[in-house]
Amino acid sequence: MPPTRPPASSARSLRDSSETKLADYPHPSVAVDTAVLTLAPRTNPVPGNPPNQLSVLLVRRPERSSGPQWALPGTFMHQGERLADAVTRSLTQKAGVTGGHPAQLAVFDDPDRDERGWVLSVAHLAVIPYTALAAALLAHPERARLAPVSRAGPLPYDHAEIVAAAKNELRRRYADRPDPEHLLGPRFTIREVRDVHEAIAGKTLQKDTFRRAMEPHLRGTGTLSSGTVGRPSQRFRRAR
Repeated sequence: MPPTRPPASSARSLRDSSETKLADYPHPSVAVDTAVLTLAPRTNPVPGNPPNQLSVLLVRRPERSSGPQWALPGTFMHQGERLADAVTRSLTQKAGVTGGHPAQLAVFDDPDRDERGWVLSVAHLAVIPYTALAAALLAHPERARLAPVSRAGPLPYDHAEIVAAAKNELRRRYADRPDPEHLLGPRFTIREVRDVHEAIAGKTLQKDTFRRAMEPHLRGTGTLSSGTVGRPSQRFRRAR
């Protein structure tokens, strides 16, 4: 049988090996902050560059807050709440965003990270296609926006470090598999998937080397692209 949790009244009297009551230890506040990453269309496309750029979701901070105006969506944990539920609550309430399967990224525990007090942040990463975010952004432009990861602007606390950690984790996921987070649809050309990987890597990828690395993980669909400049290209799907 699974272990049972002691009643709150008895838990308050529990002691450690030095006979100190657990309740006597200082307790930090616990928060969650989420880096929601996506590929957003470039406002000023540059020939030769990917058509999209890696971007992060930011929400407007309350007017009474000091420091930068925009931040990652986050919240303090409620009593008895799970981390995943707190992340879902913060994304829904602060940005009108759902989905994305947020995953824990890292714990940020600098005692001085928050001027309001001792706050630990359990940072999360969620990767969501732009089309799934567009409706929320259009509905609430006054409270949520996308910013390029490379130019997110000043952010409060250690949110810039969280964004950097999220970017590095996403690059790790995309190192040797074609679009594992499904930012593209189920069928795509090699050029389309390379555009995605270049936007995430932040650099140009050698065409032939990339194709050789990705082809073992792809299956042809027997269909060709249409509506594009130049010759139609073969479309692929991810190998299962």
